[in-house]
Amino acid sequence: MTASTKIDDSAIRAAIRQAIDAGLEEAVHVVAYHEGRQVLNVWDGLADPVRNKAASEDTLYNVYSVTKAVAATALHIQAEKGLIDYDAPIAAYWPEFAQNGKAAATVRHALTHRAGVPLMPEGVTPELMCDTGWMTSQIAAMEPLAPPGEKTLYQSMTFGWIIGEIVRRSDPSGRDLGTFVQDEIAKPLGLTDLWIGMPDAVADRVAVMSNRNENDPPPPAATLYAKSMPYAVDLVPRVFGRPDVQRACIAGVGGIFNARDEARFWAMLAEGGALDGVRLLSEERVRTFTAMRENGDEPDPVMFGIPIPLSTGGYWLGGHRVPGPKVLWHPGAGGSLGWADTEQRLAVAVCHNRMFNAQRPEDDPILPITRAVVAALDLEWKA
Repeated sequence: MTASTKIDDSAIRAAIRQAIDAGLEEAVHVVAYHEGRQVLNVWDGLADPVRNKAASEDTLYNVYSVTKAVAATALHIQAEKGLIDYDAPIAAYWPEFAQNGKAAATVRHALTHRAGVPLMPEGVTPELMCDTGWMTSQIAAMEPLAPPGEKTLYQSMTFGWIIGEIVRRSDPSGRDLGTFVQDEIAKPLGLTDLWIGMPDAVADRVAVMSNRNENDPPPPAATLYAKSMPYAVDLVPRVFGRPDVQRACIAGVGGIFNARDEARFWAMLAEGGALDGVRLLSEERVRTFTAMRENGDEPDPVMFGIPIPLSTGGYWLGGHRVPGPKVLWHPGAGGSLGWADTEQRLAVAVCHNRMFNAQRPEDDPILPITRAVVAALDLEWKA
């Protein structure tokens, strides 16, 4: 099968329909690129079940932490331009960040979740979370939970403001991350629906979210996990379905993407930093991303002691949800994901609107869909 050949998508469509019919999903959109060409673009279900509004090719979805992959890529673009040094202190670009014991925190520490500041500010509300200036000033003033670089502490939400502010401060034009992504990633790649802070004009295309686990008991409020994603601003529909939140530049968890454009973003990485003659990153730089970060197997106290498989580039690396140990990817709260397999030159994006928290692989309704994609292309699932 050549890269330009559209694949037999019958098994993929059947897997999507099975998940919807079982009540595990409401709308699902899956797009795949192989060897730089789109080979799959399928969707099904209801973008708004209450209004019986069908999903379409142009439906937009909350992708939560998949946004982190785009934010990390923005930072890598600045490094490519010589405007950021990974091993420089964050304070070299953002002097205020040096407060209260963080002077030694480097850009690499932030990328790999070792900067020591995983907790959201006390008293944060949705309104305050939408105020980038308030958020960055609060984070800059924080005392780290551990000396920077000494411990993995997953920056569930703070990652976006830290990376976003480094990008903004290093940019000669001072662009916020949402504007930077539009100018430096979306427009060059021909993406019209990759938003970090969406405009009013696209609001009617955003799928309505639901949460399959909304009645589960919350984690104890005293845990680092709960403090990194406090109830007031938790990654759930009651917060991230709000119009003000969807329009804010929340760079770690606030992306509103179309699966078609998200897959094209991942395809750029799968092809070594370029797509259709447009190069954003060098092949050499992208190759470095497939290395595990330092202390990659270290238990993460924020994530209840579970190690997070992060690459040196800030992307997740391997695991049971992707087809190989060197696959660059990022999950989002509730099950969304996207990946770039640089070895098989495969990029996949899965967007949906029914959040879930699968404790076991067999409870993940997306896994049969993505496995069907890989099988349809006659590629390997090595995980």
